Amino acid sequence: MSNNNLQPAGFLNIPVPKDIDLVQAIQNLKKEKNAVILAHYYQEGVIQDIADYVGDSLALAQWASKTEADIIVLCGVHFMGETAKILSLEKRVFVPDLNAGCSLADSCPAEEFEKFIQKHPDHTVISYVNTTAAVKTLTDVVVTSTNARQIVESFPPETKIIFGPDKNLGGYINSITGRNMVLWDGACHVHERFSLEKILQLKEEHPDALILAHPECKSVILKIADFVGSTSALLSLATQSDKKEFIVATESGILHEMQEKNPEKVFIPAPPNDSTCACNECVFMKLNTMEKLYNCLQYEMPEIFIDEEIIEKAKKPIQKMLELSEKLKL
Repeated sequence: MSNNNLQPAGFLNIPVPKDIDLVQAIQNLKKEKNAVILAHYYQEGVIQDIADYVGDSLALAQWASKTEADIIVLCGVHFMGETAKILSLEKRVFVPDLNAGCSLADSCPAEEFEKFIQKHPDHTVISYVNTTAAVKTLTDVVVTSTNARQIVESFPPETKIIFGPDKNLGGYINSITGRNMVLWDGACHVHERFSLEKILQLKEEHPDALILAHPECKSVILKIADFVGSTSALLSLATQSDKKEFIVATESGILHEMQEKNPEKVFIPAPPNDSTCACNECVFMKLNTMEKLYNCLQYEMPEIFIDEEIIEKAKKPIQKMLELSEKLKL
């Protein structure tokens, strides 16, 4: 990765005028600069509300590849900004706070993953999108939680597969497909923290509630879930269900969109093991704020830069994912 891909010194401390209407100011800047704002479901609600597109990792990648805007502001974490840049080389791509990393991506250093691959020759490498651009260069096809099962099953049953970096998602796919993929030992700090005991206690208090879980959760959580699916799948299920209460085991930012689409329903965040917190948030996702989004558009920084050689290699597995997703109607 380019050394230019650093947080500009002092950028996070640039003050925003106290009397400014941030929503209107951001809308004006977006129009002035022909910019588009893409936001992940795990962003705070006010950012989701002002975004042009809100979605999961697959949807954000699809939108980034198709937008005609000159500037893409990706309100999410760093690897999402990298993915948008790889798919839109002619665009300028920004993330409001470059410190918004990802514990799952951090759990899979490219150098170590390459050694892991070398220990398993003749394996097809499938990497979750929650990885750095450098890891994607070592990958045959990228997947998201939305399309992981279908893409894995698109390979013949006898295909030897390495799946990284999320062991929980990989283990779940193995369990429902009968595959025996070799798994990298990585995990998301948010989805690892859910408390089985507290979720079961919530279920006792809300016996009619459905438990919805993201496949990045530990297997003990997935076993008690009524439905397991990607962020967008959980949203769709909650909207289509005739149930009125849901216990949601994924990053609590999704509850904003769930409540927006279903104001008459009750959504309860599944709690983590930490007894002082009632919900489970990604500290990295929440680093992006409206003030940082305004400064990002105003000063056009911090920008995502990636070496051309990495872009060329990393783009192939991402494009393969998008092509397979289109073919599989995902």
